[in-house]
Amino acid sequence: MMKENSVEMPSAIFEMEGMPRIKEVIPLGFQHVVAAIVGVVTPALLVASVTGLDSSDRTILVQISLIITALATMIQLYPIGGIGSGLPVIIGISFAYVPTILAIGGQFGIAAIFGAQIAGGIAAFIVGIYVKQLRKFFPPIVTGTVIFTIGLSLYPVAIKYMAGGAGTPNFGSPENWMISMITFGVVVFLTYFTKGFMKLAAILIGMIVGYIISFMTGMISFDAVSASGWFKIVAPMHFGIEFEVSSIISMIIIYIVNAVQAIGDLSSTTIGGLDRDPTDKELSGGIKANGITSVISAFFGGLPTATFSQNVGIVTVNRVVNKMVFVFAAIVFLIAGLIPKFASLLTTIPQAVIGGATISVFAMITMTGIKMISSSELTPRNTAVVGLAVALGVGVTSVPGALDGFPAWVGTVFGSSSVVISTLTAIILNLILPKDELDCDVQQEN
Repeated sequence: MMKENSVEMPSAIFEMEGMPRIKEVIPLGFQHVVAAIVGVVTPALLVASVTGLDSSDRTILVQISLIITALATMIQLYPIGGIGSGLPVIIGISFAYVPTILAIGGQFGIAAIFGAQIAGGIAAFIVGIYVKQLRKFFPPIVTGTVIFTIGLSLYPVAIKYMAGGAGTPNFGSPENWMISMITFGVVVFLTYFTKGFMKLAAILIGMIVGYIISFMTGMISFDAVSASGWFKIVAPMHFGIEFEVSSIISMIIIYIVNAVQAIGDLSSTTIGGLDRDPTDKELSGGIKANGITSVISAFFGGLPTATFSQNVGIVTVNRVVNKMVFVFAAIVFLIAGLIPKFASLLTTIPQAVIGGATISVFAMITMTGIKMISSSELTPRNTAVVGLAVALGVGVTSVPGALDGFPAWVGTVFGSSSVVISTLTAIILNLILPKDELDCDVQQEN
């Protein structure tokens, strides 16, 4: 009997249910925490900077990001009333919405982000209900174009941070560029010249190195950390909620697109970790959970949620699908979120360090889009869909005042984020452009 148990126990990590050994759960769980932590925290820091939050509110925004990530992951793992996929995925605050929420926050304030987020979350929930019928509108050529545009639109954000943060007194200084390039160099080196944990944690380690150098040069102040407590639960509606029509329209579009991206992540999880395709129930529950957690997040002052592709990548590589590994990761996020001193410490990361690390993340997002585009035959029709959608999206938003002759709401919806224009253009072109023989063959196979 003892011998039989010794054989079965290690295999528990490769099964969704069951209780694996703690010594296996802890390192595998921390692996997911390390992979996701930068993506969870950085959007909050970016929004806090754009909306001019003080150090106290900045800490709260980071706290809620960590807590909501824990909650969203648990709902995905253990569905309630059909809400949740039941699959081993990490879901939390995501970079996918950053271009749009920065545009909304910069123009209308942080409360408008949460109002638009509630509408977007409801839209995602509806998509989850009708996901089977709506999938045909978002083939890889469309989804890939949108993700590609998201990556492109984030590059100026990264460069501004590498230079020290727009509006700061030392913006563009050699000191900021030195810090950002050292951070960037460490990330690139660890990503392409190391293996195992060092490779997986490349972005986190790069930020730590950049942070240490920043501290040595006197760029960091710990006053906010000293003033923070050890435990705090944030009251709902701390930042308020405002509903602004043009912001809502923009966010709904992004949520619909991200629902399609969630299908890709959930499919990759089941195919890579469970050797099967996801069921319609799993896809529906996963997308509905994203919508619900985003609505809950908005009421508590947290940003939009999405599945984490980098963590899906871990599952496809190590095939560890046991839910306890992901529960452990969620618990770590929850504990970190309930400790203001920890959240406050994260807010002391210099903007140059954030820029040096996140430009690699944004590059990965862009290349993910290219890979999805390349998965389709690059026929003249498909290249037109991609090229024209990206051209219009990036082109219009690159020219200040290009839409000034229209009502203000038009500029907000279509002129503040290239993603919205690219998304609508790609969907429309994919529907109206005549399909050639290759396109028809691929569609029939799918």
